[in-house]
Amino acid sequence: MLADQLNRRARMPTVTYMGQSIECPVGANLRLVLTRARLPLYNSASKALNCRGSGNCGTCAVHIHGEVSEADPKEIKRLKLPTHRHDRGLRLAC
Repeated sequence: MLADQLNRRARMPTVTYMGQSIECPVGANLRLVLTRARLPLYNSASKALNCRGSGNCGTCAVHIHGEVSEADPKEIKRLKLPTHRHDRGLRLAC
C-alpha cells in the first residue's frame, strides 16, 4: 500500500501558476485545483460572468506546458470561437 502511494505521488504533476507551485493529482480539474488553492483564475468581470466550469464561456483559458489529456470536442469548439483561437495552445482549465 505504501509503495502504491509513493508511486502515485511520484507521478503527481506540479502546476506553477502566478509564481506558486501546487501538486495536483493526475487527471485533476485544473480550475478546481487553482480555485481550491485560492489562486485567481478569473479577472475583472469574468469573476462574476463565468460559466462555473461548464466549458461554455472560455474565461478560464490557460496556456499549458507539458503533457495534457486530449481536448474533448466541446472544448475544441469553444476555443475556436472569439476571443480565442484553438491553434494558440490554449486549454480550458475547467
